[in-house]
Parts: sequence; C-alpha cells; structure tokens
Amino acid sequence: MIHYSLVCDKSHKFDGWFSNVGAYDSQKGRGFVTCPICLTTAVDKAIMSPAVSRTDTGQKAEKVSLSIGHPEHQKLREAMLALRNKVTSEADYVGDKFADEARKIHFKEVDARGIYGEATREEVAALVEDGVDFMPLPTLKEEHN
Repeated sequence: MIHYSLVCDKSHKFDGWFSNVGAYDSQKGRGFVTCPICLTTAVDKAIMSPAVSRTDTGQKAEKVSLSIGHPEHQKLREAMLALRNKVTSEADYVGDKFADEARKIHFKEVDARGIYGEATREEVAALVEDGVDFMPLPTLKEEHN
C-alpha cells in the first residue's frame, strides 16, 4: 500500500491509500479519486514529508492515523457516512467471502459488481499483492462522534 496526502482545487486536504504507485494515476484518470468533502474530481497529490523507517528492533504496537479539531470535521464525517450508506445500499454484502469475491471480479471470473464485506489482515495483504483494487469502508460509531 502507498499513502498520499491529497488536495482538491478548493484546498480541502485528505489522505488516500492506493495498492501501488500506478493505482493513483489509474484511478485519477478514470475519475475515481474524489474529494470526500466537496466530491470534486479535481484532486492532486499534496506536498508531504517522506516516511522514514526506524531501524530499532523493539516490537512496537501498530498505530493508526487519527484526526480531531479540523474545521471541516463534521462535513468530512457526513461525506464518509454518505459513502458508506451508498455502498451498503447499492452493493452486494458478501460477508467474510470478500477476498474471494473481489479476486473473482478482478480476474473477470464473474461479472463485475459492487460488493462489500470483511477480510482478515492476511487476506487484505494478499489482495494488495494480487493487484486487486479496493478500499476500506469507513465505519463511524455515532455514539462516539
């Protein structure tokens, strides 16, 4: 996976994760990279600092990226919730068979269709390795936000 800081033509900043370097260009060319705040497809990579890996050998807990206090926070949450609702209302739920079904669609063994479900970390890594294009489905706990 590769992480990019992105910015739209209205200066909304957000992050994007892609399966490889060429996936961003491919998705942008097909109009799939959109701003989660204003939904424009006029999106470019923003300047970002390079990721520097550490060389110490101690075991570290896995960390996740978090955000709080951004002036557009509520709009972003609403856009993420709208995305989740759109996917769950228009795509087929395949449960824990997501990796198998996504791979079948990617390799054109079945007709293309929207799907959503769950996968283990190992299944996700294998999908990335196979070049299957997918994205995490945002989850928002209403009682905590």
